[in-house]
Amino acid sequence: MKNRVRITKEFSFEMSHLLTNHLGGCKNIHGHSYKFFVTIIGTPNMEEGNPQNGMLIDFGELKKIINRLIVHPLDHALMVSKSSYEGTFLEQYTGKVIVKNFEPTCENLVSEFAAIIKNELPEHVQLHSLKLYETATSYTEWFHSDN
Repeated sequence: MKNRVRITKEFSFEMSHLLTNHLGGCKNIHGHSYKFFVTIIGTPNMEEGNPQNGMLIDFGELKKIINRLIVHPLDHALMVSKSSYEGTFLEQYTGKVIVKNFEPTCENLVSEFAAIIKNELPEHVQLHSLKLYETATSYTEWFHSDN
């Protein structure tokens, strides 16, 4: 059996941000409870006696990768663009601030996450898609086939 399959793992983290030139309330520092879905694709291991026989990847292994790359660095952080940070009161803040060369929109975040994750996955799997919920009813998707 050589069927390609997809598996998805869900993650969550809390993060705040501000969007410098936004016309609404998002120009203010505010936070979100992000839900993040990572889907990978590949052919399951079919090696008899292998602890991962029948698996594409152990969910625990995928969890370690995503926690290390995305969740732990971002959880309870404030993310801002360089233009929102430099020369402002935020430079004095000693908490967890992440400064980016882009506005930290959901769209920009999911694109950056894809760039980070796809090179850190085991050779036998490929990043298929990402879904990042910023609110309970709003999300952004990234698909490998589109990029």
